[in-house]
Amino acid sequence: MTEIQIAPSLLAADKMQLGALVSDLEDHIDVLHIDVMDGHFVPNISFGPSVVECLRPLTQKPIDVHLMVERPELWVTAYRDAGADWISVHVEATYHLERTLAVIRESGARAGVALNPGTGPEGLEFVLKNGDFVLVMTVNPGFGGQSFIEASYRKIAAIRAYLDVHELTDVEVQVDGGVGPSTAAGCAEAGASILVAGSAITGAADPAAAASNLREAATAGSTD
Repeated sequence: MTEIQIAPSLLAADKMQLGALVSDLEDHIDVLHIDVMDGHFVPNISFGPSVVECLRPLTQKPIDVHLMVERPELWVTAYRDAGADWISVHVEATYHLERTLAVIRESGARAGVALNPGTGPEGLEFVLKNGDFVLVMTVNPGFGGQSFIEASYRKIAAIRAYLDVHELTDVEVQVDGGVGPSTAAGCAEAGASILVAGSAITGAADPAAAASNLREAATAGSTD
């Protein structure tokens, strides 16, 4: 059985209550996901390094920073110094992906490659021999609350198969976008092991219960 990790995204959360939310979720999640947007690579602006720095003392869970920014290599050090444990960068946003991943790994953080919905896995075997995870965007990045793109199930399965064929079996598949109780099982069944959920958890009336329900739904899919 694949071990499912639940990673709530703070994008949908009440920004005035972030500290309380993180504390409430501590015993119900595996990773804390923070979406970073620059208003250029995606049409929105979100969290800076100072937010990561403020949240770092409040949780023992890994902080996963998803850099949806142009030239993410310029921001790796700032977010790592602020307390990020995982850092993912978009293949579409950097000219030198392997070099950027190397900088992340050398900093001591887990390195991830993020793929937009229209981007396939071709070429990942050349940069992920020592990589950690592939982040499959299951919506177009930039805004929370979007609907899951149905074709993403096939894409998740194709990427999982691609990684296995290229002997990258230790590289995990993370999914982000429209993940909730109705889509979690399908994502897990297709090969995802890290589920990022925004509105379904941090936008719920009871985020802790929502996280537990999501894990239950995903675990059912991972055992099929």
